[in-house]
Amino acid sequence: MRAIPLTVTALAAALLLTACDDGGGKSGNNADSACEIGGVSVQIGSASVAPAAGDTGEIPVSLTNQSAPCTLDHFPDVVLSDGSDTTVPALKGAKAQKLKLAKGDSASFSLTYVRGKEGAGNTLAAKTVKVTLPGTDTGRSFPWKYGPVAGKADGSGPDASVSAFQQVGD
Repeated sequence: MRAIPLTVTALAAALLLTACDDGGGKSGNNADSACEIGGVSVQIGSASVAPAAGDTGEIPVSLTNQSAPCTLDHFPDVVLSDGSDTTVPALKGAKAQKLKLAKGDSASFSLTYVRGKEGAGNTLAAKTVKVTLPGTDTGRSFPWKYGPVAGKADGSGPDASVSAFQQVGD
């Protein structure tokens, strides 16, 4: 009957050890908590704008963590809006990676789109682009000034995609 108290003691010790960081103290950083708009600055950079219908444009989006360590885990949620919201899918075949951002660390992703013909039936005349970070509900909207976005030939949405997050710097 001595096995039960030893097992309980071993289990309690294991649980206490998992609550400590490498320095032996209690782990107080929430590096696994999702990065949130407000704690992370979001900027849309200089775009490679598609000049004419059928051309492809690319818009870089940069994030810099301004607060406690946080994590980007999955793809950003990007919505183009012309009064109704249209979600931009992840780039086909792209694989999301989990990035941990300490204060001051940066990451980026790209929004790639095909310019549509002004007034065409399957063209989205976007007025705003909204970026929401994975694992959160709050987003930030920016004016869309890159021209109309072509629709996919099968009518399944905009001919656009977002890439996975990439770490910026070392």
